[in-house]
Amino acid sequence: MSERIETTAIRNLIHNEEYCRKVLPFIKEEYFIDRLDRLLFAEIYKFVNKYNNLPTKESLSIEINTNKSITEDEYKKVTGIISELNPEPINLDWLVETTETWCKDRAIHNAILGGIQIIDGKDKEHTPEYLPELLSEALSVSFDQKVGHDYLLESKERFDYYNKKEERLELDLDFFNKITRGGIPSKTLNICLAGTGVGKTMFMTHLASSVLLQGKNVLYITMEMAEERIAERVDANLLNVGMSDLEELPYKMYETKINKLQKKTTGQLIVKEYPTASASVAHFKNLLSELAMKKSFKPDIVFVDYLNICASSRFKAGANVNSYTYIKAIAEELRGLAVEQDIPIFSATQTTRSGFVSSDVGLEDTSESFGLPATADFMFALISSEELEEKNQIMVKQLKNRYNDPTINRKFIIGVDRSKMRLYDVEQHAQTDLVDSGQPDTSITSKFTQKIGEYSDFKI
Repeated sequence: MSERIETTAIRNLIHNEEYCRKVLPFIKEEYFIDRLDRLLFAEIYKFVNKYNNLPTKESLSIEINTNKSITEDEYKKVTGIISELNPEPINLDWLVETTETWCKDRAIHNAILGGIQIIDGKDKEHTPEYLPELLSEALSVSFDQKVGHDYLLESKERFDYYNKKEERLELDLDFFNKITRGGIPSKTLNICLAGTGVGKTMFMTHLASSVLLQGKNVLYITMEMAEERIAERVDANLLNVGMSDLEELPYKMYETKINKLQKKTTGQLIVKEYPTASASVAHFKNLLSELAMKKSFKPDIVFVDYLNICASSRFKAGANVNSYTYIKAIAEELRGLAVEQDIPIFSATQTTRSGFVSSDVGLEDTSESFGLPATADFMFALISSEELEEKNQIMVKQLKNRYNDPTINRKFIIGVDRSKMRLYDVEQHAQTDLVDSGQPDTSITSKFTQKIGEYSDFKI
């Protein structure tokens, strides 16, 4: 069966243009078992891509003859094969479907062989954690027959898409809801960029707290702090108790606050700690399966604290891979997880050294990899300064936004209560000053005023 379909595929690749256009982008050289079949396919693929036309048997023989890796005996055999590649009538739909099945089978076969190499330690680049992704890629092989969106004929479908209400996870910060057009959609990767100590973890624990209060399920994965330290920040936020006061809080009062909190939300918050740089998306997938099985828990949002200290499921630790490739791989794996689980994922990344001391931050200040902002759906920077700290404020700057025009409200201010690990909105006119003023950011921060009395605390 395998040999027959290989021969049939090659024959039709040089005689059936419609078949060739449909399947050539999806067939890989490694799907062919026989070396001569691989040589023939490689030459066909090269010819079609170079000349945008099918090769004849004559041109194929000439191109094969120029291949310096082929022996004289192999050349005689391959020209004999070419001479027998005559056109035959065949059902196109059947052939395309059969070719797709063959490609799938070969991809799975190769993935299994590759997995054995990894398990035996013969693959020096990949770890066993890469196996689920390797098999998943093989299982997802398919011929995408849709040639694109017909602008005029599919206008009704497009109108329905415009008016379809997309489910979004609303945040408790007005400007974030404004710039995301109502909240964070599922199947997205959202990144917070900031220097050390500016507030990446505070931002994510605040969001985790606010989402929990909405009755949603939250999974918080930490690789920088202990589970108890993350829970401590959530306690300060939700129980309205300063971080420094938590250890002085009597147990009875603490228990009362927790009980009242339980009555206010139907959501769950799970905090899971992994050692730094030890966990990858493969571990996160296993965790999600375990939580679903043991706790019937499916998160509505996942926080990963933070991206740069994740491992990649594609590469071994210490593999000879540059930081751009490695960090981009982690970002792609996280976004793939978001799509697979139909949830938004929030993570964070460090600024470069120059970004850390800068009063402004741009995409160029992304530590280690510019591939990260290329993959993220939404990316913003948290910027602090002495002046802003004095006013208990942080500046937010949009860096990338697939949900809305990032030039609208590119920068805005949010309030910070670091003792209780909280963020809050500030007066609207302060935002207008920031957006409209042509002055440098450092000169206008003095105009910002804190919103007083309107911050809706969760008080127990």
